[in-house]
Amino acid sequence: MLEAARAREAAFASVLAELVAIDSGTDSPDGVNRMADRVGELLAADGWTVERHATDRVDDRRWGDILIARLRGAGGRRVLLLGHLDTVFPDGTAAARPFRVEDGRGYGPGVCDMKGGLLVGLHAAGVLRDVGDEAFGELVFVCNPDEERGSPASRPRILDEARRADAVLVLEAARENGDVVSSRKGVTTVRIEITGRAAHAGVEPERGRSAVVEAARKIEALHALHDGPDGTTVNVGVVQAGTRSNVVPERAVLDIDVRASTESALSAVEAEVERIGSTNATEGVTSTVHQSREVRPMERSAGTVELFRTARAIAADLGFALDEAATGGASDANATSAIGIATLDGLGPVGGDDHSEREWIDMRSVAERTALLAGLISTIGRGAS
Repeated sequence: MLEAARAREAAFASVLAELVAIDSGTDSPDGVNRMADRVGELLAADGWTVERHATDRVDDRRWGDILIARLRGAGGRRVLLLGHLDTVFPDGTAAARPFRVEDGRGYGPGVCDMKGGLLVGLHAAGVLRDVGDEAFGELVFVCNPDEERGSPASRPRILDEARRADAVLVLEAARENGDVVSSRKGVTTVRIEITGRAAHAGVEPERGRSAVVEAARKIEALHALHDGPDGTTVNVGVVQAGTRSNVVPERAVLDIDVRASTESALSAVEAEVERIGSTNATEGVTSTVHQSREVRPMERSAGTVELFRTARAIAADLGFALDEAATGGASDANATSAIGIATLDGLGPVGGDDHSEREWIDMRSVAERTALLAGLISTIGRGAS
């Protein structure tokens, strides 16, 4: 498998340059669909049966299409690969920062998150064909258009496919040190709206009820929850308040990001945020709390541990060490893991600096990670994991 993967390195780099040259920010559904066009062509040319579905409008907005490709094997278990077509970058970024390779690293918008991972999935299946290994029942590859926004339009189809799979392998990049990902924090977003009473700050300040003072008290209490048990984080990321310096502010809004590693820890911090948000220390001020659970935690389940141990053994056979990591960022792995399906993430190439101008993948890791994924698919398919 490793030899077959190495034979594909030049083709991998050539197609990666093509994909990076396509602007496919989530907010540009036409660009995402151009990615779907090309990835669909690649999958079909490699023998996959490709379905393409328009996504429903969610939040009164249009999203790109979702690709679902299927590859029949000789018989065995069903494996689901998950990848996403979208990036975080606006139109014009691909032309401004075209794909390049320097000192063994590939650079460009989306190269790590996650156009490199999509190609690892495609080439891993090709490696299995190259070596005559079809020891799986069905390989399903879902490429969704909206992961960078939390997969609101594609999640129902992802979960439908996951419920019929024996294992889910997610193609986000490996960590910078090569670790795969066995757990991710759950995410809840919170908005606290605070209403006081406006007044002239110089003439009659005593008639005012400052929403900003109340907001400051809440911010301090919320920050005290940060870095709690299980690595819980609470970040007041946006504060909106006031109109002029000579007006006692009538209104303030806090937008908050809450994360925790386990369902119990996330539920506990949500309850405490609700208490702080709805309790007012400033007389005459009222507050309203809106909480939205974006994704449940990807907990390190027994099934995920077994997948990791299998991957580590395959990596050892390939000649490199493999470890696991927990991360605060979310992915589609959160959703599939939360419904009880064994899920392992970080199976793309080694990379880093996602969502920035410095985003990169280690081109020297591509063959090893392609062979690792191929070996993992084969092992799961044969029922050995």
